[in-house]
Amino acid sequence: MVDEQPERSATEREASDAVHSHDIYTIANIVTVLRLIMVPLFFAVLINGSNNGLAFVLFAIAASTDWLDGQIARRTGTVTDIGKAIDPLVDRLLIASGVVGLYIEHRLPLWVVVVLFARDAYLMYGAWRLEQFHHRRLPVTMVGKVTTGVLLVGFADLILGLPIVPGLGVVESTYLPGLGSQAACLGLFLVYGGVVLSLAAAVHYTFLFRRVVSEGASL
Repeated sequence: MVDEQPERSATEREASDAVHSHDIYTIANIVTVLRLIMVPLFFAVLINGSNNGLAFVLFAIAASTDWLDGQIARRTGTVTDIGKAIDPLVDRLLIASGVVGLYIEHRLPLWVVVVLFARDAYLMYGAWRLEQFHHRRLPVTMVGKVTTGVLLVGFADLILGLPIVPGLGVVESTYLPGLGSQAACLGLFLVYGGVVLSLAAAVHYTFLFRRVVSEGASL
């Protein structure tokens, strides 16, 4: 009897998700929409350049509540189709606004912007092809979650502008701030790490895409 309870609970959760899958006005979705509204507000404060503290707070709230709306949806059994679509979109818009804003404020080199946008365009095109032609969706992987987390923390630190750490003294280049002798914000190194992880995640999703297509073709 003890072993049957988790199975029954999982079944109940799945049934609840199915019932609420087409709902719109759920608490989790409202939180997601509030996050979406905060993105342009954060961007406006960031490029104004006069209040790094406020920009940091807005970005941190919008980023951290990503965990909150997911927890609310799962715990209340109100995982919805619209929530699944909008939530990752908000994450991408938040990262995109951070990338562009930090570049405008001369805190981030242009190549980082190009790489991250190209990577997102590549993944979005692959996801579209998978859903359009194969009626499948790629699951969010741990690599993808870690990549998003590292980038969000790095951007948040760059927005705040603290702490400043010594340069690594590896190579002197205006395209690679922080790797030369000049001091840089710690968040910049986290963003570099996030870029490497994002490329690794793109490769991982490519192999996952091929496997999902292959499995679908063999059914």
